[in-house]
Amino acid sequence: KGHLVREVDALGGQMGCCIDRTCLQTRMINTSKGPAVHSLRAQADKRNYQRLMKWTLENTGNLRLRQGECTRILTEAGRVRGILTAEGTRFDCRAVVVATGVYLKGRVIIGEYSTQSGPSGLFPANLLSADLMEMGFRLMRFKTGTPARVDRRTLDFSAMTPQPGDPGTPPFSFMTDRIDCPQIPCHLTWTNAETHRIIRDNLDRSPLYAGGISGVGARYCPAIESKVVRFADKERHQVFVEPEGGDTHEMYVQGMSTSMPIDVQEAMLRTLPGFERVEIMRPGYAIEYDCIDSTALMPDLQSRQIAGLFAAGQINGSSGYEEAAAQGILAGINAAQYLRGEPPLILGRDKAYIGVLIDDLVTKGTDEPYRMMTSRAEHRLLLRQDNADLRLTEAGRCVGLVDDARYDRMLRKREATARMIAHLRATPAPAGEPLAALLRSRGEPPAPAGMSMADLLRRPSVTLADLIALIPDAPEAAPDALKQAQIELKYEGYIAKEREAVARQRRMEDLLLPPGLDYHAIAGLRLEARQKLADRRPLSVGQASRIPGVSPADIAVLLLALRRYEGAAS
Repeated sequence: KGHLVREVDALGGQMGCCIDRTCLQTRMINTSKGPAVHSLRAQADKRNYQRLMKWTLENTGNLRLRQGECTRILTEAGRVRGILTAEGTRFDCRAVVVATGVYLKGRVIIGEYSTQSGPSGLFPANLLSADLMEMGFRLMRFKTGTPARVDRRTLDFSAMTPQPGDPGTPPFSFMTDRIDCPQIPCHLTWTNAETHRIIRDNLDRSPLYAGGISGVGARYCPAIESKVVRFADKERHQVFVEPEGGDTHEMYVQGMSTSMPIDVQEAMLRTLPGFERVEIMRPGYAIEYDCIDSTALMPDLQSRQIAGLFAAGQINGSSGYEEAAAQGILAGINAAQYLRGEPPLILGRDKAYIGVLIDDLVTKGTDEPYRMMTSRAEHRLLLRQDNADLRLTEAGRCVGLVDDARYDRMLRKREATARMIAHLRATPAPAGEPLAALLRSRGEPPAPAGMSMADLLRRPSVTLADLIALIPDAPEAAPDALKQAQIELKYEGYIAKEREAVARQRRMEDLLLPPGLDYHAIAGLRLEARQKLADRRPLSVGQASRIPGVSPADIAVLLLALRRYEGAAS
C-alpha cells in the first residue's frame, strides 16, 4: 500500500523499485475521497518479488549475506558485542537489528493440528525468545492468519465480479518512469447464509473458540469465523480472489482468513459463488508468534537498556509488510548512525507516516497487532503519498542513502511545481469564449474580471489540465509536478491551517526533557503519570503528552517542573 512504501522509497529504500518491476495489478484506491487518503495498491507476484529483492541484496556493495538461526545476542556492560547462532558460530558486532517477523517461536494452527513453524512451512526461530527475556524484554503473544490458496482452474469466474487494475497509475518508486504491469484482474465474490451456517455449526472445532489459540489477533482484520460471530447481523462479507503469481495457478482468497479444520474450510468455500467445485492447494491457517513490548524502545528503535540493539517489524507488535519495511529502514539507518557516532534520524509525526507509526509503538505501545492507517495521523493532508519525495528525500540524502540521480529528480519536481504555482498566481483568467464554455460545461459561474488562474483552479470542478489548455505560455512540467501544483493550490487554505497546527505542536516537541529528570520527585504529578513517565523516559513534552495515562493536567505540572529545573540549572 502506497503511503508507507513511497516514504521508504523517498528515503532510498528498495521496496518501491521492486514492486514496480514485479506487480501483477495496480490500482489507486480511495479516489472518491480527498488526496490525503488516495493510496496506491499493488498485487505482487510473490515469488518474483522475493527473487528480485534477494538479487538486489546479493548485488549491494559492502553487504555480506549469511544464513543461520540466531540464538543469543551477546552483550557486555550494557552494549551489544555480537550474536551466536544455533550452529555455534559467533559474529562480533557493535549493532544488531532484530527483525524476526512472525517466526519468533512461530506456531501454525489448523483445526486441532498445530506445529512449531514459520509461515508457509519455513523454519521458526525457537531459541531467541528466552534470550530476549533474560535481557529484560517483556514478551507478548500475537496472532495473525491467512486464507486458503485455491486452484484457479477449479473456479468459475463468470459468477464473480471482475476487479480490473487501473491503467496509467503512477509507480510506487519516484525513480520509476512508468509501470509495465500486465494488469491481471482480481475478482469479487461474497459469503452467504449457507457459508455462515457451516461456520456457526463448526465453531466448536475452531481453535479460536475451542481454546487452541492464545495469541491476540487484530480487530481490523479478523478471521472469517470471527466476522460471522461478531457481525451476526451482516448477511454477507466481501471475498477478493487474487493471483499469487504469473506462473502459478494458486489464488489467494482474501477475506477468508481461517484456522478451521481443512474439511470445514472446503465446505464453506464451496458455498461461495464461483467456488462450487473449488479445490484447496494450501489450507488457511493461524500463526502465533512472540513479540516485545515496543515501549522498551526509544524513538530511534534502539533498546532503552542495551546500546546498539535495535528492533523492527512484527517483533515490535506491528502487522503488515509495509509497516515492517518502514521500521526496517529506520532501524537500519539508526544502527549505522549509532556506529558512526552521529545523531539518529527521528521523523516527527508531522513529517512522515513512518514517524506516526514508530511514535505510536514506542510511546503508546500496542496490545494487538498494529496496522498503520491514515486516520492515526493528525496531519494527513501534509503526509500525502504524492509528496513523500519532497518531504523525505533530503533526510535520506543526509544519511547517505540518496544518490545524485534521485536527489536531482526531487529538486526538478520541486522547482517545476513552484514555477507552475507562481505562473498560475500571476496569470489572469483569459477573457473569451473558451473559458466561458468550459465554466458553463462544469456548472460554474463566469470568472469575474481580474481573477487569477490560481483562484480559478480552486473551483471544485476545474482541473489544472483544463487551465493549461487555455494558457499558451504555461511552463513545462512533468505530470507529478502538475499534480503537486494542483493539490497545493486547491487545498491551500486547509494546508495552511495544518501547518499552523504543526507549528503549535512543534513547540511542545521542542521542549526537551532532561534525561535524568526524577519524575517521582515532582509534586502534583499523579502516581500513574509518575510511573509511566519514569518507565518510558519521553524525550520531549510533546512525546510525554501522548503516553497513555498522562493527562493534560499532568503535562501542565510537568511544564512548571521543567521551568523550575531549567532555572535551577541556569
